[in-house]
Amino acid sequence: MEALKATGVWRKYGDQEVLKGMDLSIEAGSFEALMGPSGCGKSTFLHLVAGLLAADDGEIIVGGSAVTKMGDSAATKFRRRHIGVVFQSFNLLSEKTVRENILLPLALDGADVSSKEIKKRCDELESALGIAAIGGKRPGELSGGEQQRVAIARALVARPDIVLADEPTGNLDAAASKATCELLKELNRVEKSAVLVVTHDPQVAASAAKVHFLKDGRIAASCDTLGDPVRVSQLYLETFR
Repeated sequence: MEALKATGVWRKYGDQEVLKGMDLSIEAGSFEALMGPSGCGKSTFLHLVAGLLAADDGEIIVGGSAVTKMGDSAATKFRRRHIGVVFQSFNLLSEKTVRENILLPLALDGADVSSKEIKKRCDELESALGIAAIGGKRPGELSGGEQQRVAIARALVARPDIVLADEPTGNLDAAASKATCELLKELNRVEKSAVLVVTHDPQVAASAAKVHFLKDGRIAASCDTLGDPVRVSQLYLETFR
């Protein structure tokens, strides 16, 4: 079963075509990466999958549901329940505590976040991500790495079909970047949600099992990473030379 299937996706800004009939399939439970130069449409594609943007043409199916056929309200509800998003800039609400930020998708969806089941779910994520001791703090009191862990917990709390991570290590130092990659890899294994990470960093891409290269608005090549950033770099150079 596919967590994500995109077929013939087009998107343009004004007269500039960014995605030109892009096809991409991500298997359920897999951890895959999307690479390409700046401005090639990687983030645009993630926003289309999340229902934050509308495609000009084509179809995007997540967990069996066609995101491209949903209106704004339906897409918002679907995203809260089936799609987790991790942004480069974390996008945490400064006035809310760590736990309140993690629970936000469920709270906005009308869930009883005080229930034993949801409390247990949040406890499990905080423990797995090493942030159990900071649940009462606010984002401004946290390091970049801690904020990213909170953002990952928030993306996973609803047990989504797929987690979309947009340059998740872009604002982190080397040590925090490596730790984030290892966390995403381990949580993918444990949680069983598919993960698609957008990155320009071969080290990050090598954390995934498979990498896709976006060139001229389409997927130009897809390869197993073998966990080797050198291999990913070589494949990248071969694709974009």
